[in-house]
Amino acid sequence: MRASRHARGGQGLKAMILAAGRGERMRPLTDSVPKPLLQVNGKHLIEYHLEALAGAGVSEVVINLCWLGEQIMDFVGDGARWGMRVQYSPEGPQALETGGGIFRALELLGDKPFWLVNGDIYCEYGFPAIELEGDDLAHLLLVANPPHNADGDFVLSDGRLHAHGNSRLTYSGIAVLHPELFQGCSDLRFPLAPLLVSAIQAARVAGSEFTGIWTDVGTPQRLEELSR
Repeated sequence: MRASRHARGGQGLKAMILAAGRGERMRPLTDSVPKPLLQVNGKHLIEYHLEALAGAGVSEVVINLCWLGEQIMDFVGDGARWGMRVQYSPEGPQALETGGGIFRALELLGDKPFWLVNGDIYCEYGFPAIELEGDDLAHLLLVANPPHNADGDFVLSDGRLHAHGNSRLTYSGIAVLHPELFQGCSDLRFPLAPLLVSAIQAARVAGSEFTGIWTDVGTPQRLEELSR
């Protein structure tokens, strides 16, 4: 059975951090600050991601921007303080959702697989090198189901993802994606989830489970609990 190989070190892949969302559930905190710049124990969420990616050897990162994106640009800059190169993919007055945002950024990401990281999560993950096998289009990192997603998203069995079944886990917001996942898409506003489900149904998605510290920082209450 096919499985994604875990190699030593994180070198070789670029990464994209999703940072364009409005953060409606985080209001009023996100009325004046974009979600990735919210702080956990005095450090911005996006800073944790950049440190972890840099520590794994990732040297090129793309960040998509919409709501208060200039604040993210001002803080992150060119990425030199983390020893990496950061480029930006602006989306105009309305965010393009996850799928549309990634599609817009593909010209910066190139034609090889890349890391995807949701900018509004906290995760103590080391970003090991993951190589997609065969005709796989993605490798998703899954976690135990949090209270707000008790039914989970996908089933993980022998390193492969399935859309239906028991013992479901939650998609963490971290993945390795192949640009071919977006074949046939247009530069419009659309979600990522349907593309992942289609690829899973075609048996073209691998996965692994992360059992360390992970939080979807989706509400002010969760942010406060995480900081505590």
